[in-house]
Amino acid sequence: MNSAPGQVPDGPEPDLERVWLGVASEVWRRRPGPCERLAARALRSPGLARALLTTPSLLLPWLVASVLVFALGAVASVGTGQPVVALAAPALAAVAVAYAYGPGLDPAWELSRSMAVSDRSVLLARVLAVFALDAALGLLASAVSGAAAAVAFGWLAPMTAVSALALAVATTARSPNAGAAAGMGAWAVAVLSGQSATGRVAEAVTGSAFVLPCLALAAGCSVVVLVMTRTPKGLS
Repeated sequence: MNSAPGQVPDGPEPDLERVWLGVASEVWRRRPGPCERLAARALRSPGLARALLTTPSLLLPWLVASVLVFALGAVASVGTGQPVVALAAPALAAVAVAYAYGPGLDPAWELSRSMAVSDRSVLLARVLAVFALDAALGLLASAVSGAAAAVAFGWLAPMTAVSALALAVATTARSPNAGAAAGMGAWAVAVLSGQSATGRVAEAVTGSAFVLPCLALAAGCSVVVLVMTRTPKGLS
């Protein structure tokens, strides 16, 4: 039966859910690479492995940029005798962890919302992978730059605290930009306050007084992240 001009024709409404599933299946159809297959076996979840490897801060451009920054920091440490890598690593990790959260630059964010894997599982897997990678790059750069070898581990506690703060702000504000800004800002304040108190720019990574406050901040921010990513009752 023909409908009158200007009148919506009768008929079933389009199934938007089926359309979305079709789009999602096309995007996720690509064959997994060696890294993804290895991650799938380790995590025992192909979906979680794919969500992990589409993290912006684990994609090739981010990895190349991180390697270059740490390499330049190692060169600067050798040339100046200052622990440039130790001072830069927490800020770099904060940015990378903030962008592991999801919204913003994450190409798989909308698709991950429809996955059977929980948001918290995806988030924690991504954060651990990003943090471990940045920590490994930082330790390697510190080892290469002999002038900074003495504080090779001194920045791990501040790095943990600043990364946890960045993630807590990102999950609360639902903005990786806000998380990155908070992490970098907090680290800049810590470095400047240490320099003001002792006259040493590296006090934030060499002074033992910073360790306990950093660990306490990391623990508190971790609680915030877990609360913000909990699954509401009835949706699990």
